[in-house]
Amino acid sequence: MSLKQFADALPDYAKDLRLNLGSLLNDQLLGDQRKYGLLLACAHGTGYKPIVEAAEAEVAGKLSDEAANAARSAAAVMAMNNVYYRFVHLASNPVYGTLRAGLRMNAIGNPGIDKADFELFSLAVSAMNGCGMCIDSHEKVLGEHGVKPEVIQAAARVAAVVKAVATVHATL
Repeated sequence: MSLKQFADALPDYAKDLRLNLGSLLNDQLLGDQRKYGLLLACAHGTGYKPIVEAAEAEVAGKLSDEAANAARSAAAVMAMNNVYYRFVHLASNPVYGTLRAGLRMNAIGNPGIDKADFELFSLAVSAMNGCGMCIDSHEKVLGEHGVKPEVIQAAARVAAVVKAVATVHATL
């Protein structure tokens, strides 16, 4: 089942989500690797197996194995980092910000694809997970790589729509 078919199964009260997902699938701003990588990373980031399966079917043949694995890796590492760094950010005691995290995150340093694309995937999953510290960190790196604000905003839109589609579908 494709993502469009998945979204088409949503009830009428979620029509805006169907339309937004259709717009994202037709988007030309991001280019295919970024668009499909974002869709896959965000689907995995939801932790909702039916949307993961639909996203995997959607990107089959549209992403290289390296890009697909990088998208999955971004979702996996951000599942860990977003919890840890949100804790560091929200804890009243500033000492946690001075301590070494002690978490392996080698995928960030060697994602197997263009660094900016991996950072974009990571930013989108971080937006879904509500980690402001991670959003700021990834947005800064993206800026250093010359990624335009419109592209970063598009990644946040992908995250918002994929998360909403998964949330509504999970209630059916």
